[in-house]
Amino acid sequence: MEKLTFYSNPYSRGRIVRWMLEEVGANYDVEIMEFGGSIKSAAYLAINPMGKVPAIKHGHTVITEVVAICAYLADQFPEKNLAPALNDPARGCYYRWLFFAAGPLEMAMTATAFKWDIDEKNVQSVGCGYVSDTVNTLEMALKKGPYICGEQFTTADLVLSSYIGWEISQKHLEARPVFTDYVKRCEQRPAAVRANQLDDALIR
Repeated sequence: MEKLTFYSNPYSRGRIVRWMLEEVGANYDVEIMEFGGSIKSAAYLAINPMGKVPAIKHGHTVITEVVAICAYLADQFPEKNLAPALNDPARGCYYRWLFFAAGPLEMAMTATAFKWDIDEKNVQSVGCGYVSDTVNTLEMALKKGPYICGEQFTTADLVLSSYIGWEISQKHLEARPVFTDYVKRCEQRPAAVRANQLDDALIR
């Protein structure tokens, strides 16, 4: 396995990638990037010109964006069974909810946080549609449980439960029982507990 370096900050979405790294059992080095400091350095901007974390460098391959990193790691460690096989019809469900998290859900929660107006004048042009539609769609999907694509925990669950848990904690998402039960179920995984302990230890 080529060298894997993880660029993060414990106050960032890097916590999601940390969980994924622990879930797959990767051997990785960590570079903690400081906001307002090393995260905007020339060395790091060569990794991610956005000057944002998380990112990983795996050999000569650089991956940014939470969902992309997690999906990449799932495919690099197929023996961990964190993604349906390429020829499995469940792969479609898996892709759907991975990108739902990065697309409609994140946009809806950002709109809520910043009180952006989504109304009949612009809803057709907005990726998440009405926020209520995004939230209700997610609730309906999770009611089929125990995981987003059925019985198997996948990377889509890791990403979704992380987003849901954060947005509930920030009061951007209603703490509906189906959401809180799902987050609790996912966050009880040993890799999730271990990842949180590692990141919490970095917080001074």
